[in-house]
Amino acid sequence: MATAEKATELSGVGTLSGTPEQVRTGLSHLHAEQVIALTFEHGSEASVRALAATVANLAPLVRSILERRQDAAFRSIIEALVPEVPLPQHKLVEARMTAQARKAVLESGDWLTAAQIAEMAGFSTSNPSAQPNKWKKDGFIFAVRHRGVDYFPGYALDSSTDYRPAKGLARVLTVFRGQKDDWGLAYWFASINSFLGGQRPQDLLIDQPECVVAAAQDEVTGVLHG
Repeated sequence: MATAEKATELSGVGTLSGTPEQVRTGLSHLHAEQVIALTFEHGSEASVRALAATVANLAPLVRSILERRQDAAFRSIIEALVPEVPLPQHKLVEARMTAQARKAVLESGDWLTAAQIAEMAGFSTSNPSAQPNKWKKDGFIFAVRHRGVDYFPGYALDSSTDYRPAKGLARVLTVFRGQKDDWGLAYWFASINSFLGGQRPQDLLIDQPECVVAAAQDEVTGVLHG
């Protein structure tokens, strides 16, 4: 190579390529705080230039990654130094009540996984969650999430139709759409209902679906007119 080649990036990262003497001369005119040197015993001028250009292009990316990692490390140190903030008493009471309510719901009826439903209904076991999840997506049934697993209400499956969702359930879910989440639905089905003469909706869903739908409509009407 006849002369040293120099490329200066807007980011402040530049490259020099050439013979050791040429690069040494080029460095003497620089005011850089840090320098990295790569040496090649064998290599064409074109390949050396290509590598220099690649390094110049990668340098800003490396700097950005390092800055993000430093920022993440800084935040981790701050979080470690800040003491834990205890939950307010009313939040603890609320959490305890929610846990007790969910425990009561899960104990109030049969709750089945998708695999259990597949076995009962004779679905393929290669992908047991497919049909129950489709039912849920289409609004024919609901499920509560507990410890990372979806549980479907056994009382909503009609044995006379090979354990498909009760026909009245989809109508109930439509009535409560936007009013109750999955756990809210579970609470309602498991609770004694005055509209149903002190009976639970889940106990009447299969045999008296019209009554359960009417009870749901009455609840929503009462909420709206509060």
